[in-house]
Amino acid sequence: MRRKVREVLNWMAGELKEQQLPGGAWAHPFETGIKTDCFMVVLLKALKINEPVLMRRLIERIAGKRESDGSYRLFHDQEEGDVSTAAEAYYALLLSGKYKEEDPDILAIKRFILSKGGIRKTGLFTRILLALTSQAEWPAVQKIPIESILLPKSFPVSMYDLSVYGRANLIPILVAASKKYQIRIEGAPDLSSLSSDRTAPSSLYRSREWRGLFDMVSEGAEHLVGTPERLKEAALKKAEAFMLGRLESDGTLYSYFSCTFLMIFALLALGYDKEHPVIKKAVAGLIAMAVPVENGVHMQYTTAHVWNTSLLSGALQKAGFRSSMTDRANRYLLTRQHHLYGDWAVHNPYSAPGGWGFSDINSLNPDIDDTSAVLRAIHHDTVSGKISRGAWDRGLEWLLSMQNGDGGWASFERNASPPFVHFIPVENAEFIISDASSADLTGRTMEFLCAYAKLPASHDQIRKAAGWLIKHQERDGSWNSRWGICYVYGTWAAVTGLASAGYGENHEVISRAKAWLESVQNPDGGWGESCKSDQEKRYIPLGTSTLTQTAWATEALLCCSEGISSSAERGIRYLAEHAGKKDWTAAYPKGQGFAGQFYIHYHSYDFVFPMLALSRYLERANSLSPA
Repeated sequence: MRRKVREVLNWMAGELKEQQLPGGAWAHPFETGIKTDCFMVVLLKALKINEPVLMRRLIERIAGKRESDGSYRLFHDQEEGDVSTAAEAYYALLLSGKYKEEDPDILAIKRFILSKGGIRKTGLFTRILLALTSQAEWPAVQKIPIESILLPKSFPVSMYDLSVYGRANLIPILVAASKKYQIRIEGAPDLSSLSSDRTAPSSLYRSREWRGLFDMVSEGAEHLVGTPERLKEAALKKAEAFMLGRLESDGTLYSYFSCTFLMIFALLALGYDKEHPVIKKAVAGLIAMAVPVENGVHMQYTTAHVWNTSLLSGALQKAGFRSSMTDRANRYLLTRQHHLYGDWAVHNPYSAPGGWGFSDINSLNPDIDDTSAVLRAIHHDTVSGKISRGAWDRGLEWLLSMQNGDGGWASFERNASPPFVHFIPVENAEFIISDASSADLTGRTMEFLCAYAKLPASHDQIRKAAGWLIKHQERDGSWNSRWGICYVYGTWAAVTGLASAGYGENHEVISRAKAWLESVQNPDGGWGESCKSDQEKRYIPLGTSTLTQTAWATEALLCCSEGISSSAERGIRYLAEHAGKKDWTAAYPKGQGFAGQFYIHYHSYDFVFPMLALSRYLERANSLSPA
């Protein structure tokens, strides 16, 4: 088996050498569903921008994702399809001019949408898209006064209680909503037939808790000093400054598609001309994120250069491939370290910048996972003196400073988990509004701090992190996660973190995790979990095995004992025998953006995590029986 494992690792290293860009980065696509593709079609049509090749390729992908019954699935085993995606696809396909309402394919999509309750059953972002382009009334989000962004941080509810992702999307929405802005697209279809009741009350403004929260925000805004006109003007100016002050070098807002898209409409609502340089540069920045994928071109939500490169460099080094390939990767990573203060400093005012962000051009929004991944990648070069210790020290200090008060780590900010999040009437609001501690972020950070930064298990921050993980273990022995699918990912991160701090196979928390992992192993030796898990809040099997999930589970099992269990051996055998497989499971989402709406296919993961698991196996096997 060891010889086969080495052969697989050599093959992977060869493939990655071919895929690396000259500058050192890996630019594997950050691939999601067709939501961004559809929104881009709408944006191009709304602004009358002529990009025929891009339009044609986007439409090819949108059309190619349609199922025979007219539905659109967010993932392979989503039997019923997603009404929001279908509505967005219907709109984009008709806007393109290539399809007509009477075409059989379009009629099939329409029948599916109506069978699911029509437009009024779509999600918030879909309804906002339709409101912005005069296809629907503004949803109840317009009831949140724009003046609320003037509320100070000392108020029980303020914008800085929200996650950075929540702020970056909500502020442009509130600007456009406060103006009730709507643009009419020349030649647009009339979508009123997609709902038998356009005036049906929005489900967004129905709960007693939401009304109470809304009343508190409204009353707070009413107590601000100044005339209503002056307060609204001041709020709009602050919102405008917020957006313009967070533009990246390519013109996008935080380098994210959704908030850049919304910002463009917000600026139009504020009176900006379509030809304004800020708007033109923002559109160009979005267009630059288009990437060829199977069956067309995809509008990436953002690029993933730093994430891909740090993970791949770290995995290659773990597998023994320190070479010019990883040298180039690490030099690239050093150029992407942050030196600017971002919104993270609001809740962490005493720490200097030093983290890393996710995308190639991200300079304002560092995150915990990318920072620890980069620090893993540059660790050996730092220790050997090839890289100055300054970058390492700044990154480590920033990472340590971002631990939450509860002992865990979140994604982007510190202590940005408002208690009122569950009262907000937005589907899965905790994924949009909150940035709470999670098992994957806490476990991965803990593993880095113990294994690479060499913090002892007795260190106060490690003890607190371990306490958080133990407290949040599920009854069945697993952990849920924030960014991966779902319980397998969370359990892998938690186990590897705890094991690095000395929690051994005889500790109850580890033995329970091991028992759970073995209980969900497939007969072929692999693991596979469905995206349904994040909606059901419980483990749902996929029914087949995937490489990435098998690697997560196998590496976790190797950390659960000092030997190599039969379950781990079977997992390694699956990885070795199926490396590089290209069936539908290869494109199955490995990550989640937010439950039920946004899933991520990371093209690099079937290299990264099998390499890590196979490398750990070789290390363990050689220690037990030197080859």
